[in-house]
Amino acid sequence: MKQFLTLNDLSNFDAQVQLAKDIKANPYQFEHVGKRKTLGLLFFNPSLRTRLSTQKAGRLLGMDVMVMNFSNEAWAIEYEDETIMEGLRSEHVKEAAQVVSQYCDVVGIRAFATLTDKEKDESEQVLQSFIKYATVPILNMESATAHPLQALADALTLTELSLPKKPKVVLTWAPHPKALPHAVGNSFARMMGHIDADFVIANPEGYDLDPRITKGIPVVHNQDESLKDADAVYAKNWSSYDSYGQILRTDNKWMLTPEKMAQTNNAAFMHCLPIRRNVVVSDGVLDSPNSKVIEQANNRTYAAAAVLKTLLS
Repeated sequence: MKQFLTLNDLSNFDAQVQLAKDIKANPYQFEHVGKRKTLGLLFFNPSLRTRLSTQKAGRLLGMDVMVMNFSNEAWAIEYEDETIMEGLRSEHVKEAAQVVSQYCDVVGIRAFATLTDKEKDESEQVLQSFIKYATVPILNMESATAHPLQALADALTLTELSLPKKPKVVLTWAPHPKALPHAVGNSFARMMGHIDADFVIANPEGYDLDPRITKGIPVVHNQDESLKDADAVYAKNWSSYDSYGQILRTDNKWMLTPEKMAQTNNAAFMHCLPIRRNVVVSDGVLDSPNSKVIEQANNRTYAAAAVLKTLLS
């Protein structure tokens, strides 16, 4: 594997989940793999779990780790070719990517969607520009359209739950005061294609995800209907895809509550975090024994370590 941009880059999904599980059981077994190698993490957007878990993952493999926040620590980068750089952007990605490649053996990049230009977001300009000019493997730490590290951690979490042989798993849209990207929802939907489950996506009218990603997946617009007999429920907000980046509703009718979760089969609750309490989900759900959000966050380390080990190999 030369890059990790989406789950499609994995040659064997099940083997990757098992590797993450093995590393979780024995975290330092591969610390020789990254000895005298450097992991560079470039953040164009904020992070808590991705930054800390990926740093820890690199160190579990014996790597040195360098972190740069491009929002306030670096020159503004230009991505367009043949541009006259007379504006605020001082450095071109052509030089930046090559320079960083000299310092690092793997480069992780986190760059969110703008949610203003669908075509540009779907082109993954930041990620693809670094891939074009870098000479080392690139690791996607969440891009405009994908968050594969989160999805791999979610898969690990699902394997650890006491679920039926073919569980019902629901990805439900939830309210949020801000317009949020589709990356987590997209990657979770892709990930579920590798899991033997009855998978359903629930969202209000106007909030369907990219149909190219959800093709073949049942999408319902009635949350109560979707939750019935569910074994695991994953809540996540995303802005409208058709009316790109827009918030079409602000009411709390889709917030998850204990009353709604009572319709499930005593379902586990999942969320990628951060989460707005009593907006996305009520305290009663988030603080219940069925909430698995903290273990999901813990699994981010082992998912990242498994991917880094594969990239280094």
